[in-house]
Amino acid sequence: MTFREINSKMVEATVLPGQRLFSQRGAMLAYKGDVSFTPSIQGGQGGVMSMLGRRVSGEATPLMTVEGSGTVFFGHGGHHIHVIHLTGDTLYVEADRLLAFEGTLRQGTMFMGSQGGVMGLVRGQVSGQGLFTTTLQGQGGVAVMAHGGVFELPISPDRPVHVDPQAYVAHHGDVRNRLSTALGWREMVGRGSGEAFQLELSGSGTVYVQASEEKL
Repeated sequence: MTFREINSKMVEATVLPGQRLFSQRGAMLAYKGDVSFTPSIQGGQGGVMSMLGRRVSGEATPLMTVEGSGTVFFGHGGHHIHVIHLTGDTLYVEADRLLAFEGTLRQGTMFMGSQGGVMGLVRGQVSGQGLFTTTLQGQGGVAVMAHGGVFELPISPDRPVHVDPQAYVAHHGDVRNRLSTALGWREMVGRGSGEAFQLELSGSGTVYVQASEEKL
């Protein structure tokens, strides 16, 4: 297990020879051992092309490559940290919520419109998370950031989950998402609450929700 939560706002990562981690630049708090940190323009194993769409839209988050032998402590902005362990499936998560992840995971970029067509685009605009989302696929650990901590909600075929788009952090599994309105258009006139929209996730998997509607 590469990542270990030290407390709610700090995670410890074990770095082994021949392996690598990726983290947000500036997220290293301290380290022990012979560890090197270098800027990464490839964004994980997905390569340059996996980040092209996000860079064009100005949504890229700078990463650094972590290699060597030792222990590194990560944290950023006092945000709460939650560790997710993938066992071959795909995690969908916003790039700015990624604190660190193992190099065994393949990173890609998905156009949000491909999940829900026009409504997928609306979701990006309403949530303020942009039009692209980051995917991490394979076996390995991921440390994500959130406000107020993270809780996990299981999604099953007979029990879809509705989430405030501002509270959504990530999800994985065979999950479909669509944006729905909680209020009729006439009722929405004069209302500024983001709760007029809900993100509905259905299928089989898990959604990670932060205990706040505040953006990172």
